[in-house]
Parts: sequence; C-alpha cells; structure tokens
Amino acid sequence: MGNYRYLDMEEYRRRAHFEYFSGLAYPYVGVTVQVDLTELLCKIKNEKLPFFFTICYCVSRAANRTQEFRQRIRDGKIIEFDRCRTSHTVALEDGTFCYCTLADEMPFTEYLPYAAREQEEAKREGSIEETEEDIYDKFFVSTVPWISYTSLIQPTPVPADSNPRITWGKYYAQGERILLPVSVLCHHALVDGRHIADFYQSLDKEIELLCGQEPGGEC
Repeated sequence: MGNYRYLDMEEYRRRAHFEYFSGLAYPYVGVTVQVDLTELLCKIKNEKLPFFFTICYCVSRAANRTQEFRQRIRDGKIIEFDRCRTSHTVALEDGTFCYCTLADEMPFTEYLPYAAREQEEAKREGSIEETEEDIYDKFFVSTVPWISYTSLIQPTPVPADSNPRITWGKYYAQGERILLPVSVLCHHALVDGRHIADFYQSLDKEIELLCGQEPGGEC
C-alpha cells in the first residue's frame, strides 16, 4: 500500500457531508460523460498504440490529479494517498477475468512495455483475490469495449468501499468527432459533483498532453 496520511477531521470542511453520506445505504455518486477522443484516436492509429493501455494511462493520471479521488475511508476516518494505482480487469481464455495492478509514475513510452509485462504476469496468476490492505490505494478500472452507452450500473460491496470506479465503453462517431463513454462512480462522502468534473477536465488535459507528444502525425 502506498504512502498516505490521515486528514484532521476537526478541520475537514466537508465533515457534515462525510457523516451524512457515510450513513446512506447506497452512498455512491456517478456519471457518464462522452469524452472527445478524436485527436487521441488519430495518434493511436498512426502509431499503432495499444488502445486500452493508452486510455488507462490517461485515466490513471487524471484520477491522481484529483485530490478527492486519492482519498479513502478507513476505520471511520479519511486517509489520503500521495499516489494511487489502477486495478483493471483482464480477460482470460476460459471466459473469466483476473485483476492487474499498474502504477503511472513514468513516461508514457516506459508505461506501455511495463503495462504489457504486468498484464501477462497477471494472466499467468489468474487471480481476483486481493486483501483489504491491497485495495485501498487503487482505482478500480474496467472496460465494456463491445458497446457504447449513456449510463452504467456498477456492482458495489456491502459495507460500501470508497475506491473510485472508472469504466469506458466502445467509442463511436458523432459528426466529425469520436466520442468515448467514460463512467465514474465515487463514494459521495468523499467526492462531490465538482470533484468529478475536475476529473473529466483533467482527463481532457491528459489526452491533450499525450497528443502533443511526438511523433504524432496527420489523420
């Protein structure tokens, strides 16, 4: 588990909101946004980049840019990580899936071979078992690449956990733009709509930054 600190609940400005939403039967808030993928898809095709890892890199770095996405509830208090990792689903040959954990603290060119190695290792192990300590510093990531959608219902545990869930579907054309449905589900005791909007703005920024890297090319 990565480095973290406990927040001072006496100074925490959302303390009343934290207490209120922590007591709800379903304390989550979520939304699906159609993210503009036009320029990034051009880069992916021109450079023959792996689609999933490219999106996962952008999503992970955007989520880490958003302070509230790095917060978790532990023993009734809030901890905040310096950096979180992604835990994504990996399809196995028997029709089931396993989990693969990735960090993003490296340049994109280093991330791609690293991610491929980690995913192959995860496939060999083929496990979905994780300890409670293992999951705190993770963003739960998955994809539904077969369909485009406007909303998504996520399975959640009882009692509720506080890990953000980020999922995307199949991209599609709308006029001259290419859009990708990206869904976010967060614990409302930690995250409000403003913070979710911050994540999507950061995601747009990460896509813009990645598209600005050479070699690029015209579509």
